[in-house]
Amino acid sequence: MINDLTATALAIPLLNSRELFPLNKAKALKGRNIGLVAPGTGLGEALLIYQEGRYTTVSSEGGHVNFSPNNKDEVKLWHNLHKRFGHVSTERVLSGPGLLNIYSWLKNSGQYKEPAWLAGKIKKGDPARFITEAAMNNKSPLCIKSLNMFVSIFGAVAGNLALIGMTIGGVYLGGGIPPKILNKLREDIFMNAFTDKGRFKDFMKRIPVRVILNDRTALLGAAHCAFEMEGKQDRDFV
Repeated sequence: MINDLTATALAIPLLNSRELFPLNKAKALKGRNIGLVAPGTGLGEALLIYQEGRYTTVSSEGGHVNFSPNNKDEVKLWHNLHKRFGHVSTERVLSGPGLLNIYSWLKNSGQYKEPAWLAGKIKKGDPARFITEAAMNNKSPLCIKSLNMFVSIFGAVAGNLALIGMTIGGVYLGGGIPPKILNKLREDIFMNAFTDKGRFKDFMKRIPVRVILNDRTALLGAAHCAFEMEGKQDRDFV
């Protein structure tokens, strides 16, 4: 048994260019550390560390580190979530439920009005999907603002992992959400937040960022892991 995010990370070196969408023009350096950030129902983060000619996965609980606001709106969002939950993890804002948390705070703040048709859809279930669709189709200023905040936070979190792991081999965006918001990720919001690291801004611009498009990446990684384990057992037997 391996974690789904570990499986996804293991598959990254096996993906071809058709299975990836570049968000910048930076080129990956072979044999260097790689980072994975994967928002979906939760938030997963992992690293691939290159040692002795191969990659080793480093799993984490990075989704549960403290959410660090980067502007006044995010500070207000943090205060709201702190009152509700106490500890505010990054997963509280960067996940499907996290998008709903952002949306709910903006709606309750009185800055934006929730359309009646959208309220009806959200009550039926899968609110993150309906918020995303409304934002991507420019049907609701409330949804557009919610998704913009989500993407900005996403960029900042991905940039943090890049610095922690020195991932000059690339940062990869996995999970269920990134492919669904690809056009939004292609805007400047994500990369501006990703590179907004003060004195390291130029360094961040040299790190390639790719969206994983293959929805079976985790299965590919699991198969690769099983193949490697079977080979090891054969070698041990001999």
